[in-house]
Formats: sequence, structure tokens, C-alpha cells
Amino acid sequence: MAKAAVSAVVNASDAELASVAQLIEQARGAMLQFAGADQARVDEVVTAVAWSLYKPENAKQLAELSVKDTGIGNVADKIVKNQRKTFGTLRDLMRVRTVGVIENDNGNGIIKYGKPVGIVAAITPSTNPAATPVNKTMMALKGANAIVIAPSPAGWSSTNATVELMRGALRKVGAPEDLVQILPHPVSRNLTRLLMEQADLIVATGSQNNVRAAYSSGTPAIGVGAGNVPVIIDSNADLNDAAQKICASKTFDNSTSCSSENSLIILDDRYEEAMTALTNAGGYRCSETERELIRDRLWVDGNLNRDLIAKDADVFAAGVGLDESAAKARFFMVEEEFDAKSPFADEKLSLVLTVYRACDFDHAVELVTSILNVQGRGHSCGIHTRNMDHPVRLAEEIDVVRVLVNQAHTFGNGGSFNNGLNFTLSMGCGTWGGNSISENLNYRHFINTTHLVTTVAEDRPSEDDLFGAYFSRYGKD
Repeated sequence: MAKAAVSAVVNASDAELASVAQLIEQARGAMLQFAGADQARVDEVVTAVAWSLYKPENAKQLAELSVKDTGIGNVADKIVKNQRKTFGTLRDLMRVRTVGVIENDNGNGIIKYGKPVGIVAAITPSTNPAATPVNKTMMALKGANAIVIAPSPAGWSSTNATVELMRGALRKVGAPEDLVQILPHPVSRNLTRLLMEQADLIVATGSQNNVRAAYSSGTPAIGVGAGNVPVIIDSNADLNDAAQKICASKTFDNSTSCSSENSLIILDDRYEEAMTALTNAGGYRCSETERELIRDRLWVDGNLNRDLIAKDADVFAAGVGLDESAAKARFFMVEEEFDAKSPFADEKLSLVLTVYRACDFDHAVELVTSILNVQGRGHSCGIHTRNMDHPVRLAEEIDVVRVLVNQAHTFGNGGSFNNGLNFTLSMGCGTWGGNSISENLNYRHFINTTHLVTTVAEDRPSEDDLFGAYFSRYGKD
């Protein structure tokens, strides 16, 4: 059943109303044409869309256009991201059933059927104007849904080019191209809000303003929380391995990922050794004067300076007034004692890494909690260690969805070929981060499930089975 189009948007023009209404009508028409597709057909369509970005020349073209449009990140890493995330997500999707009978639980007499959620409104960020739209589209199509993408205004051109490639891929395999659409240029808040109100599901990635708007739209929504990842370097860590992984992760796509390390917490007894290892890996240890230069220029009126975020190291160094030796580094380490009011405790979206010294592991755990209370609660944290009791303690005590052990955080948090997390570009942060999911966004969020229920042998325990222990301790009074 089509969702009633009752708009709460103030001052929406007739043109805006008509534009979104047309997209919705076309999406529903495409879904009707695609209805009844079996799993093999759905998988064929998903694979076609994946290839439209994974294809080397397309991955390169869209990476170049993304950086040109937004000024964020770097081309080489965006090529890797376009291909790696798409390949990993396709691997995950090809291993599961989403249409028709998806599970037959004979023991409990339940057969489960996967069905579409409907039209998905996908809010996508300027940090990944190609990879995120394709990632969400693959998951949406896996459930036989249609999707309409609301890109960041800064990334519209590259996202539109991405959508055109996906629509071409659909035409090639004989699928309705209106299964994938995009809001017209220029993208406005009104257009995005109208789309959210008329879609059947919203999946919002990007600013927390977008996430809050999604949750307040009246449409079922999945939003993801802000990152601000703290990572511990433990007393018995392999320091060179940790430093190499942190450098690779921190510098990937110039720290555009919400999973990029934002703070390091180093145990006191290995602090100087760790700093040396990090310097050898490409880090630059800022002086107090240089720290103040960064503080004064990375933030303008309390907001991150768009001229400095996600820029190459030499551009960043010149922009904040660091000398030539700093410009040759790969990332910048700012040391300070924790202060919740310091901007360095927050997410920086740049090649700046805040470093704290912890007197012992108890103090390190305290610092992780304090940092996440500034921003990033629910998202993730990490640790480099040989003592597995320590990451277990983090998992038990810290309010995050993911705790990564001995991994480059950017490459592991959103799924990896050597861990069990689903590949995604959207990380749910649970109620800690104001989200409805506490896992990586995946295909399960894009299907409804019908349960066919038949009778089984009665499973009725006795009263004593359920209350016996309670009665023996407290009685029946």
C-alpha cells in the first residue's frame, strides 16, 4: 500500500512537491515491475550495481570527481574505498537469502519469508559521495526495494554520476532503472524532508542533524551516530605493528571515516617508546606552540574549518602555519591532558591525533569513557595489546557497539576480510548514540519478515520449573 503523502514541510513549493511525488511514483512503479523476482534474479541485479562502481575505470572516475566536487579526501584512497567496500558488501550479500523463503525452522514450526520494506530514502554524506550510495543501494536492492538517494549538496554531481552508472547497470540486465533515483539539483532541506516523509524507510548517514531529522520525520528510520574513536596502546603491545596500523588507518582518505582514530591513550610505561614508533611510522610530534596554532586554525567560531578538514598533510601543515618538517609528515600528534572542554577531545575529521598519557590501565579505561562522553558514545573504541583480558574489560565496561583488537580501525570497523563484521559504510551506535540499531548496517535492515507458524509438540514447563528456585528462596507469600 502506498504511503499517504501528508507533508509537514513548511513553505514547500509546488515544484518541490511535484518533484518528490514523481520520484515516489516512479519508484513504486519500478517495484511493481520487479515484484516476484526470485533470489537469483535479485542477486543478478545487485551484482550488476556492484560492478558499476567496482569496475576499475568507474572507481577511478568517481573518486576523482568526488574529490573535485567536495575537496575532501584523496583520489587514491577513494578508489580503494569504492572497490573494497563494494566487493566486501557483495561478498556478504551473496551469502544470504532475502526474498521468498529465507529460513525454515522445522523444530519450531516456523517458515520465514523475506519481503521488501518499500521505498528507501538514503541520506548520504559528502565524505563518501560514491561509495555510500552504492553500498546502500546494494542492500536495498537485495531486499527487492527501490531507493531514492538524497546526497549532500556538495557531493551532488559525483553522486549523480554514480546513480547514472547504477541505472545503466540496471538497464543492462533488464531491470527497471527507476529502482535507483536521486533528488534533483539543487538538493534542499525541503526536498530531503519531503522524501523522508513519503518513503517507507529512511537510512541516514552523515551529520547528526540529518539523523535527528530522519528520526523526527514520522517515517521508520535508521540513523548512525557520530564517531570519535579512542584507541589504547597497551603496555605489552607490539609498538611497531600498532604504529603502522594506526598510521595507515588515520591517514586513509585523509581521516574522512567516522571510524578513524581521533585519540590515542598510551600507557605510561611505554609512552616514549610508543611515541617514537609513531614518529617513525610518519607521525609529527607537535610542540605546545604548534598545538595552539592547530587549535586556533582548525576551529573557527567553534566549528571545524572546512578549508583544513580531510586535507593532505602538506596542505594542512601550511594551512595552520607549521614548518617544512611538519609538512613532510603523514599525520600530526597533539599531546595534552584530558579536558572535556578542549576541542582536541572531539572528532577532528583531519590528520590530527590527540594523544593522552595513562598512568595505568584503569586510567586508560577512564579516559576512553571520558572521550566518548564528549562525542562518539556508542560508536567504537580499540586497543593494541597482547593481554586479551584488557579488550574483554573494554567490551564489558564501555558503552560502544564495537571494540577492535590489534586492528587498523578504519579498515576493520566497517567490515573486514579478517574479522566477522558486516561490510558497511554506516555504523549503528545503539541507544547510546541515539540510534535504533546496535550493529553495522546490513541486509536485514532492508527486509520485512513474514512468519508462517504451524503447531509443534507442546512446550509447557511446570510451575515448579519456572518458579521453583524463587519459591525455595522467598516462599509463595
